[in-house]
Amino acid sequence: MSNPVTSLLGVRYPIVQGGMQWVGTADMASAVSNAGGLGTLSALTQATPEELGREIERCRLLTDQPFGVNVTMLRTMSPPPYEQIFDTIIRHGVRVVETAGNVPPEVFERLRRANITILHKCTSVRHAITAQARGVHVVSIDGFECAGHPGEDDVPGLVLIPAAVAALDIPVIASGGIADGRGMAAALALGAHGVNMGTRFVTTLEAPVHERIKQALIDARETDTRLMFRTLKNTARVLSNPVSEQVLELERRPGGCDFADLRPLVAGARGRAALASGSLNDGVIWAGQVVGLIHDIPSCQELITRMVAQCRERLAAAAASL
Repeated sequence: MSNPVTSLLGVRYPIVQGGMQWVGTADMASAVSNAGGLGTLSALTQATPEELGREIERCRLLTDQPFGVNVTMLRTMSPPPYEQIFDTIIRHGVRVVETAGNVPPEVFERLRRANITILHKCTSVRHAITAQARGVHVVSIDGFECAGHPGEDDVPGLVLIPAAVAALDIPVIASGGIADGRGMAAALALGAHGVNMGTRFVTTLEAPVHERIKQALIDARETDTRLMFRTLKNTARVLSNPVSEQVLELERRPGGCDFADLRPLVAGARGRAALASGSLNDGVIWAGQVVGLIHDIPSCQELITRMVAQCRERLAAAAASL
């Protein structure tokens, strides 16, 4: 495939693996890149900027294809050392950075000066317009269906994707609710130049996640996710399990709650341990509504190959019906 996104990212197919915390390791990213997509390391998965540097170099040993690094800048009680993280990314010659959250304009300017292609994730058209004005190269627009933080506007991809395409002059990548070539064909038909997937890549052979977690995602239906943190105006979509239900119960209390009340349940270390041990009920498991479309655990190569074939098939079938 050849379009503005493949040209900017230097990949064979406009398929991006989102930079998921605890999942976006060198093993995951290199498998996606070797299959023709853009694999993405998660900067915040590494404990220090120095460890991030080592993970970047480890990824280079596993693939000679382009890959990126995700840096998510969300509200947190203990902000990561972002300046040192970006120092590391630039020093190690990373060519693509996926950003998310409230990224200061000076960060975008610094990355552009280093000739780094910036792919910024947004959950609304207004934020996408701001990101374009600040100089990002590609916007990844996240519909309400997505795992993680879908924003507070509750606009699904079928509306959000064409709205973003119409409002922007830079390429748009569709994110949220995409698991196969049918979703990719729909995104391209809506004007996007590619797709970004998270949950679908968690259920691949190479994902560094316990098999019980992968099986739980396969067993889940599209109705088996929950929206936490709505009362805190920081909505997060996760898989339904006892931990997410406890969080919702606390949020429903008369008078509500604050993040300190929820912290013991949603601590990142607890979620990381659950992904590694397969203890589904012991931590937060991030997942999008797309779980209802996932039915197997292929390799990244198999997944991307069949996605591209199915995308072409669906686009040809649609054109033939006109």
